[in-house]
Amino acid sequence: MSSTPDSAPAKPLTFRRYRDGDHQVKNWQSEIFDADHSHKCPTYIQSTPPCQGSCPSGEDIRGYLNIVRGIEKPPAGMPWQEYAWRRLTEANPLPSVMGRVCPAPCESGCNRNQVEDFVGINSVEHYLGEYAIANQLAFPKPTHSSGKKVAVIGGGPAGLSAAYQLARKGHAVTIFDERAELGGMMRYGIPGFRTPRTVLDAEIQRILDLGVQTRMSCRIGTDVTLDQIKTDFDAVFLGLGAQSGRPLPVEGSEAPNCVTATAFLKAFNDGRLRHVGKRVVVVGGGDTSIDVATVARRLGHIDQVHESDRPEHAITGHVAHDVAEVSARQGADVTLTSIFAVEKMQASRHEVEHALAEGIAIRGGLAPVKVIRDAAGRATGLLVVRCEAKIAGGKLEIKNIEGSEEVIEADLIVSAIGQSVDFTGLEALNNGRGGITADKNYQVQGEASLFVGGDVVRPHLLTTAIGHGAIAADGIDRFLAGEPLDKRPKIDVHTWDMKRKLVEKGVTLSEVHEPIRGTDSNSAAIHNFDNRSDRYVIPHEELFLGHFPWTARHRRKIVTLTAEQALNNFEERVLPLAESEAIAEAKRCMSCGLCFECDNCVVYCPQTAVFKVPKGKSTTGRYVDTDYSKCIGCHICKDVCPTGYIQMGLGE
Repeated sequence: MSSTPDSAPAKPLTFRRYRDGDHQVKNWQSEIFDADHSHKCPTYIQSTPPCQGSCPSGEDIRGYLNIVRGIEKPPAGMPWQEYAWRRLTEANPLPSVMGRVCPAPCESGCNRNQVEDFVGINSVEHYLGEYAIANQLAFPKPTHSSGKKVAVIGGGPAGLSAAYQLARKGHAVTIFDERAELGGMMRYGIPGFRTPRTVLDAEIQRILDLGVQTRMSCRIGTDVTLDQIKTDFDAVFLGLGAQSGRPLPVEGSEAPNCVTATAFLKAFNDGRLRHVGKRVVVVGGGDTSIDVATVARRLGHIDQVHESDRPEHAITGHVAHDVAEVSARQGADVTLTSIFAVEKMQASRHEVEHALAEGIAIRGGLAPVKVIRDAAGRATGLLVVRCEAKIAGGKLEIKNIEGSEEVIEADLIVSAIGQSVDFTGLEALNNGRGGITADKNYQVQGEASLFVGGDVVRPHLLTTAIGHGAIAADGIDRFLAGEPLDKRPKIDVHTWDMKRKLVEKGVTLSEVHEPIRGTDSNSAAIHNFDNRSDRYVIPHEELFLGHFPWTARHRRKIVTLTAEQALNNFEERVLPLAESEAIAEAKRCMSCGLCFECDNCVVYCPQTAVFKVPKGKSTTGRYVDTDYSKCIGCHICKDVCPTGYIQMGLGE
């Protein structure tokens, strides 16, 4: 039975906000603030996702994950793995290395943490890096030469990144490095079971194949003056690195068997250090201290150590431990101390877990007081005191607890409390704080042709140094072209490019490509699209999280060793995802700030105003369009957009 009286006139239902005949607003400026009206219709706003905003090298993470998951299609004839790798390496030329050792701040920032767990970005990067090496992918060589020469001082991550970006721009690049091989701390700091040397060599060689020249075992400031380099080259990038360790600032630290972490790791990576003694104490709390502790656990000790075989001789000199080859290794007791509580240490959580599993004792809340020495001057232990440490107002505050002192016995003490830059021969560059002063383009103050990056600016992550190198390369390129160095964008990341994608697909808007936003009908524009990636990071509050079901993360296989298994085990611990796992993990990405073609807006639009763009004209980011003659500004499309790509803007 109908609930409407028969006498009632039939009237079609409508969800429009205007009365019949009143649907066209002639002067919307005068009515725009009416509380009971809406003149807002869908606009398509590309924003930076927090993963990219948290990535120090500025990778287009969302972009390559969308390629891996199959949303963005590669050009005809190109495997998706190669297309994703090429997108990734626009920012970072060392993905296989970084996929292993980067602590992945991108994952901490991932909006997926609001659903269940972050996307395994690092593991997908690792997979793509391995694919590129296995398939011998190469970077395309520059199509032109600028005729300009650039010197890159330092062959670590900052220098390699700068050299890579500069070579792609057509400049002739020469890398100078005081070591025998390139890689910086990736080779001489991080142990090989974390960065396999075959992987590091492959990714460095790919950069050199762009035409980058090298001068190894050549130290600027000693073998060649900086003035000579400035005369011979049009611009200089200073990626000096911080490879001088800091000794413990306590009495007795001059003991011969009290060494720095950088000296320890270099001796190990050079192949000189073969054993460490029965009791090793590492002072630190960061990833470097974990590297020292895990290396010490693997090297162990040997009985019947003669004076010439003591570990400090291999660390501070150039004497190899040949005796270790014929002696039975035994485990070492390794203790790592930190002024911070264990859960507040700077080291990556999974590295801490590895160390604990391998039998390394990690003790937080301990401050070194004094190195205990015997009559011969060698360290026999480290006096420590319980403490409470915190950072307040940007400064470290340590409060020692009186009466809590104890001695930790040691045959070798390693200081991993920080690193410094060796300015020998380059003293004029030292700003008095152990670094070089530069602006946001990393141009050295008062030296227009000098640019800088990496630990000499601010000791941080390897991927931070890669980002510095890329930004400095942009500045050098503009300097060489005689262009002013513009202010860097607020959010300095590599972003997905709508116009490039349209050109790649063969879609032409018109001969006029600007403006690219602000209309729903002009063929010279992309329908109401605005790229705000340079200034806006999209938070999870703007996403429709209800769209995403709980999905477990696909984890890499990580080999965890016991204390006994770790001894003399230098095999790699982190294994890459399989292809199917990489795809499945990429599908967990929520594509924050960019359409991933879920169809929600089309399905839920009550006016059928939102529609799919015809296949011949569609591409990533241009999957749907809006007919503003039908749109009533109900906001439903925005509410159900999982990625926050749809925002409500002005429209007619």
